[in-house]
Amino acid sequence: MGSSASKGAKITAHDRAILDLKVQRDKLKQYNKRLDTVIVKEHTLAKAHLAKGEKKRALLALRRKKFQEGLLEKTLLQMTNLDELTFSIEQALVEKQVFEGLAAGNQVLKELHKEMSLSDVEKLMDETAESIAYQNEIDEILSMRLSVAEEEDIERELDELAAEKTRTMLPDVPQASDQERNAAILEAARDQEQGDQGAPENVVSKKTHIGNQRMRNEAMLA
Repeated sequence: MGSSASKGAKITAHDRAILDLKVQRDKLKQYNKRLDTVIVKEHTLAKAHLAKGEKKRALLALRRKKFQEGLLEKTLLQMTNLDELTFSIEQALVEKQVFEGLAAGNQVLKELHKEMSLSDVEKLMDETAESIAYQNEIDEILSMRLSVAEEEDIERELDELAAEKTRTMLPDVPQASDQERNAAILEAARDQEQGDQGAPENVVSKKTHIGNQRMRNEAMLA
């Protein structure tokens, strides 16, 4: 408990002064309550003495009451002064804290200004303006109407892209190799030769035809 309390905020002389003023004010409040009690008591005694016909005692009680009322007025004035003084001190402390905060902020602002010089700011603004102007020129060029030749080039390029896309979308058709084509030609020639050998008539003309067919096939194979 003691160690944790010692680690709290440090009490300054200003804090002690404010605390003393508030303690004195509280004591005056308690004193005023006692004075109020005495004033009421003396007033009651004065009425009682007067009822008994004791005029002198009634006057004495009223004098004591008047004296207590004077003390009460003085203590009320002292309480008012203490409250005003306490408020003034607290207000001055707040103003001091505000001043210290402004001073610290001003120091930070000066350091930032050193890191960001006026020439650097002007250079950055110029570069920004140049970048904006360059972008505006690009936008203007892109928005200009193209010539007829340029439009034709664009249309031609578009057609080429469309044709390329169509070719890529078509399925691949398998193509016969050279050996397969040659084998098919020879097979057809043998079939033709066998058919001719089965017929007895026109043997010479058939042989001649077969010979010519073979020559054409050999030429194709070459």
